[in-house]
Amino acid sequence: MQSNTRVVNAGLSRRRLLRFALDGGAGAVGLLGLAALSGCTELPESSATSATGQASAPATASGSAPASGPAKASPSAEPLFSPNLSKKEATAEFARRAPGQFGLEVPGIQLALPSGARGVALTFDACGGAHGSKMDHQLIEVLRTHKTPATLFVNQRWARSNRQLLTELIADPIFEIANHGTKHAPLSVAGQQAYGIPGTGSVAAAYDEIVLNQRYLAQEFGVEARFFRSGTAHMDQVGVALCRKLGLVPMNFTVNMDAGATFPAASVATQVSAMKAGDVGIGHFNQPKSGTAQGVDRGLKKLADTGIKVVRLTSA
Repeated sequence: MQSNTRVVNAGLSRRRLLRFALDGGAGAVGLLGLAALSGCTELPESSATSATGQASAPATASGSAPASGPAKASPSAEPLFSPNLSKKEATAEFARRAPGQFGLEVPGIQLALPSGARGVALTFDACGGAHGSKMDHQLIEVLRTHKTPATLFVNQRWARSNRQLLTELIADPIFEIANHGTKHAPLSVAGQQAYGIPGTGSVAAAYDEIVLNQRYLAQEFGVEARFFRSGTAHMDQVGVALCRKLGLVPMNFTVNMDAGATFPAASVATQVSAMKAGDVGIGHFNQPKSGTAQGVDRGLKKLADTGIKVVRLTSA
């Protein structure tokens, strides 16, 4: 199947970037780093913030953000997420199905905005974990300065490490919160891996990957997420069908804005400014040392000149 995911400046999909790196092409190490969408590896001080430098391979420095104070929603505003399918029912319905295709663009995953949409949508992931639980405050301020709406896909690990920050984001009307999974695992009932991260491995585990974070966001923050993106954005067809059965839209993208927070600012700006009506971009808001904030700032200035508006996923 031909990929619809675009890395605009190179004309390459993320899948093709990864294959090129594995084939040992020029700059293979850097391309492998930028092909990974986990956003879980902390970047070094000399990372991709340069407007002209090459994208750096992610470093392995440690340092997750400390947990902030409690931010539980008030009881009067606290919804109790109740999935329309139990884990037992899900296992009975899906366990005997073949996993089918596995990847970024399998049937049932929504990539672009609905047909006829005139705007574009920006989405940003926070993957959590030891190296992915920080906050790119500069990027958030860029979006606020431009009054640009965005959908923030939040992993439960990041939410637990940043309770107060997440509460503040929820309170800001330009942002909407979406579900980025419980453990940031690819949604594969056969356990297929993406970028070295093992998939969920069973229907029951895939159910937990979706539902436990959905319930956590609802009960702790009053958020009823409408969209789901798995860890690494990879899913198989059973995972996609399960997601939709649970009432969520499995959402990926058409434009890779920051390549797992490894692109330099100039490349991010090119990706953003070249977006066309109907496009959905992916970036990361958990890597403050990346070039994402500067690149989005420059890209939005150019995108504004085209007259294309940025819209929320829910309002497209």
